[in-house]
Amino acid sequence: MSGATPPILSVHPCQALVDETFSVVVENLPPGRPVTVRSLHQSEDKDFWEAYGHYVSDHHGTVSVSEDLSLGGTYRGKEPMGLLWSMRPVPGSRTGLRLRKVNVCAPLLVNISVYSGHENFRDIPPLVSTLVERWYMAPGVKRIEINEKGIRGTLLIPAGPGRYPGLLDLWGGGGGLNEYRAALLASHGYASLAVDYIKAAEYKTKDLQLKYFEIAFNILKEHPQVMSDRVGIIGLCLGSLIALSLAAYSTNIKPHCIICISSVLTTSSGKLIGGISEGIPERAQKTRVDENNHHIWRDVGVALLDEPSMKVEVGKINCPMLLLHGCDDQNWASLESAHEIYKMMRAAGKEHLVAKVDYPGAGHLIEPPFSPHFRATNFIPQGTKEKLIVLWGGETKAHSDAQEDSWKKILSFLQQHMYSNPSTKSKI
Repeated sequence: MSGATPPILSVHPCQALVDETFSVVVENLPPGRPVTVRSLHQSEDKDFWEAYGHYVSDHHGTVSVSEDLSLGGTYRGKEPMGLLWSMRPVPGSRTGLRLRKVNVCAPLLVNISVYSGHENFRDIPPLVSTLVERWYMAPGVKRIEINEKGIRGTLLIPAGPGRYPGLLDLWGGGGGLNEYRAALLASHGYASLAVDYIKAAEYKTKDLQLKYFEIAFNILKEHPQVMSDRVGIIGLCLGSLIALSLAAYSTNIKPHCIICISSVLTTSSGKLIGGISEGIPERAQKTRVDENNHHIWRDVGVALLDEPSMKVEVGKINCPMLLLHGCDDQNWASLESAHEIYKMMRAAGKEHLVAKVDYPGAGHLIEPPFSPHFRATNFIPQGTKEKLIVLWGGETKAHSDAQEDSWKKILSFLQQHMYSNPSTKSKI
């Protein structure tokens, strides 16, 4: 491509939170010229992720990712954020990868480039490139490491001196300390405590008790910058089971509201105090694999729902709850669990406390918006050293739409119940 004036690539804003949209515009192209717009990110574990769309410049020599149609690539059609949500490992990468931000104090760096043509673009230098910063932690958010009373976690406090509603942030059975959702929640005005509980030295999985989470809840509640009467819980998968169990059974804490993503309703004897994994004795028999040898666990959850004694007694819950689930969840029977939760709450005369959203085509791992979709990734079950590839489910476009919509609903739900003084009816 020749010409006196080189192409101009603009990304606005070039620095933003990960849940903010951006616009990508290429100017000074020849009219009707095919180009590929590509995003490239190197993860903290040194793997490369990419997304790209094929475009044709208009009669002004301009391509706008927000307004124009992608004719092919990792996404199609008018998709303003397709360069992020359709990211996948570059060809030749290791199998079963999952992209998760570890250091929330540093941005997720994405290189946006423009290439001539639609074919073999990886083999030629880009016409123009620019670097974009995507942040989980807004300026001024404070990060505090917690290691007290047997609790290991990270507290993220919003910028400013004020007192804020609090959220106990619980991830699933993969374990580890994951801070990025808590950092993003803090960026929106919620003091958020991300807790490592699966691998906590004092509380191995088989011994895990409600007490551990009550202690973590109270650490958050007692922080001087937290509204002690406005502390809720957000949990994904196993974290949702803990949220439900605390709201139903704890006599020491009272969550102001709970958010359950891809819910788990069943455990040993219906109570968390018996340990997390003991309620799934038939795991090996109920697990199946697909044609790619990806492990599917949803049948275990379906079977356990037939055991009334293993269900958390959610009818005892008296706080508002938001249930978010993918209809193509292949990891757990979360959709069936959500319907059962609603049924049990209705039987208790408390359906007004429940807001439930089902997402057709979405899988298990409903993450913050514009995160890549992970249909199947590596997973090491607790108590083993065997690495499996677990099928989470979901179709990329539908799952990505669910992530964007569910985040809006989460923020709306929190605004309604943590900052406002609404009636107890959930309106989602």
